[in-house]
Amino acid sequence: MPFAISILLVCAFVLAVTTPAGAADPRLIASLGKLDPQTRLEQVCDVAAVEHIGKSGNLPKPDRAKSNVITPPRHHGDTIEASGGAFRSGGKWYAFSYKCRASPDHLNVLSFTYRIGAMIPKSKWQEYGLWD
Repeated sequence: MPFAISILLVCAFVLAVTTPAGAADPRLIASLGKLDPQTRLEQVCDVAAVEHIGKSGNLPKPDRAKSNVITPPRHHGDTIEASGGAFRSGGKWYAFSYKCRASPDHLNVLSFTYRIGAMIPKSKWQEYGLWD
């Protein structure tokens, strides 16, 4: 999937999950439904990462998370284990890992745990496909 489409879907999804119940745009749900199940699971769990890390208060609220930066995530049905992910907070990227379990349709996160690692040096950003 092209990177720009992926970003647009994540942004639209964030808006949908932060609106009141029942206010989700049916077109958004339809768009997510067109993604392959693994991509949908990664997108939903990456959004959950931003939300959970942001609530911790330890760092500025993250604005992006990716499960597949350093190593690809492992999928187990409705669960994803991402041991080589990264998130951006305050203009810096940090390594992190998470385990996320979603509903069978991969539209709702049921459980989420994470661990924050070290800050990723800017010299590694290009290698990992990260940006300012």
